[in-house]
Amino acid sequence: MSEATTTPAQTASAPASAAVSPSQAGPSRRADITVRTLQIVLALFLAVPSAGPKLVGHSTAAESFDAIGFGDWFMYLTGVLEVAGAVALLIPVLSGVSAIALIGLMIGAFITQLTVFDGENALTPVIFLVLLAVVAWVRRQKTAEFVALVRRRI
Repeated sequence: MSEATTTPAQTASAPASAAVSPSQAGPSRRADITVRTLQIVLALFLAVPSAGPKLVGHSTAAESFDAIGFGDWFMYLTGVLEVAGAVALLIPVLSGVSAIALIGLMIGAFITQLTVFDGENALTPVIFLVLLAVVAWVRRQKTAEFVALVRRRI
């Protein structure tokens, strides 16, 4: 009978070590803080100097989108997508999904820079794409949680 019983210390420590395997563990505290800081910086950049001129219809943004050929509606849509992505980067469960969506936006910006503007600022979206890829990779567990949440609701 004594073999079948366990002490409270054994039962308390066993589930904690068995519940989280190394592959499921999140990033280290240092990596989490670093990526969270990166997310805030990216969100600020996307919301203010990137989306701001598009949403207020600044003349430089309007001229750029006229050169693209889609006009004002596309400028406003891009601005809204950037702000939505910036806000979602700050919401933990949406951070990974947001980074992936913004990577798509950066791919479009890169292609546009190459084809319409002769590569004048083509490096800018590439830099942001790389930074967003870091966020997406580190927050991949959050993306899995989001997908699981959506699947449960469907």
